[in-house]
Amino acid sequence: MRTVIRLTHYSPTTEKAYVAWIRRFVHFCDMRHPERCGVAEVRECLETLATQDVLSASTQNQALAALHFLYEQVLALSLGRLSAFARAKRAVRVPNVLEPTDVAAVIAPLSGMVRLVVMRMYGAGLRLEEALSLRVKDVDGRRRVLTVRGGKGNKDRRTMLPETLVEAMTDAASPAMPYGIRSRRIFSRAATTSARYKSCRVTAMPARR
Repeated sequence: MRTVIRLTHYSPTTEKAYVAWIRRFVHFCDMRHPERCGVAEVRECLETLATQDVLSASTQNQALAALHFLYEQVLALSLGRLSAFARAKRAVRVPNVLEPTDVAAVIAPLSGMVRLVVMRMYGAGLRLEEALSLRVKDVDGRRRVLTVRGGKGNKDRRTMLPETLVEAMTDAASPAMPYGIRSRRIFSRAATTSARYKSCRVTAMPARR
């Protein structure tokens, strides 16, 4: 399972989630091998998530994607078109939108690496892992561009480098650096682990309504 996921270039987060869902499915089927189960068991498992576990629609969809991947990609068994099954109701929410003053209030007490990571996320629209994995060569201060490599779906893309980050980012990514150094991550692994934890706490702060 893990080998096939990695060969298809899914993210480590997706791999972890899919493996967890497959384990849950096996337990649901009384430890029978998935090859001995089929559409009926998959449908029953998905319906249980919605009717008994009362999980969200997005969680049920993730479970469906994991089971579909297992049968179609790993076991080479077709589930066909799953007939109608009880789906979790998708909630309709009013989005929380941070105003510029709210963003400033979040960033103001931060310092060092965590401040830079959070400013990247808000200013350049990066996901946390993307902000942490930027390499020196990915920063183009002259054109005000950041290159994100291996983003969601293992796709590269370019995005803007905010004016407020130009000086801080270009200091760490000088064009005069040798290529071997420019290929390194801007942040070390130890610093990245610390910033990931702290940045998760900061970005989880609710916006004012």
